[in-house]
This record gives sequence, structure tokens and C-alpha cells, in this order.
Amino acid sequence: MTDEMIPAAVRQYFTAIGKMDTDSWASCFAEEGISYEPGAPAPLKGRAALRQFLVGVLGAFETITMTEDHVFQSGNRVAVKFTGRGTGKNGRPVLFEGIDVFEINQAGKIQTMWGYWNPAAMLAQLQG
Repeated sequence: MTDEMIPAAVRQYFTAIGKMDTDSWASCFAEEGISYEPGAPAPLKGRAALRQFLVGVLGAFETITMTEDHVFQSGNRVAVKFTGRGTGKNGRPVLFEGIDVFEINQAGKIQTMWGYWNPAAMLAQLQG
């Protein structure tokens, strides 16, 4: 793994969300990658489950952008404090923040991701 592979994987993750590109987002993960999302009842394992989760989240948005406010890297792990801004399909503005922690494997793919954000607060803004 090169030094550039770790931040590149994280950038692709956030860029894909902003483009609402679920396939590109799922491909950021290892084939059997795992994501621990606060909005999911169980860990999401594998690209198909990960993609399905993001399809559900993005389904409520007309537009979304993700800003990597602060990035902290230690070896193959990266913690990112992020801000998300978007517009719901109903026209309502949405603002949410959180922290994602990534573990990147030797192939430069996300092996494990832990998400820390409040999906209930985001949904409340979408539903107004």
C-alpha cells in the first residue's frame, strides 16, 4: 500500500456520496467490508448491503455535499469529522455532522468503517 492510497480511499468515499453515486461508494469498500452505521440495526457487511443502505439514505435527498472538516490519520486508520449539507426531495434544507473512522486494508479499500452521527436528527430535518 502506498502513502496516497489511504487518503484517496477516504476522498472517494465522501466524493461518491456528494455525487450520489452508490456504486462508486460501495466500491470504496473491500468486497467483504463492514460498516457500523448508527442508522442500521446491524453491521452492514459486503458491498451489496452497503450499497443498499446508501440507496436508502440518498433516496430522501435531491442534493447532498459532504465536507471533510478535519482528517486525522494514524497508520492505516483515519478519523474524519465531517459536515453534510443537502436538500431533501421535499425541498427542505438539511445540515448534519459526524465522525467516520476508517480502517484501510493493504489493497487501499475500506475494510471497516465506524460511523458516529445522528440519523434521527437528520430525518427530523427532512420531515420538518
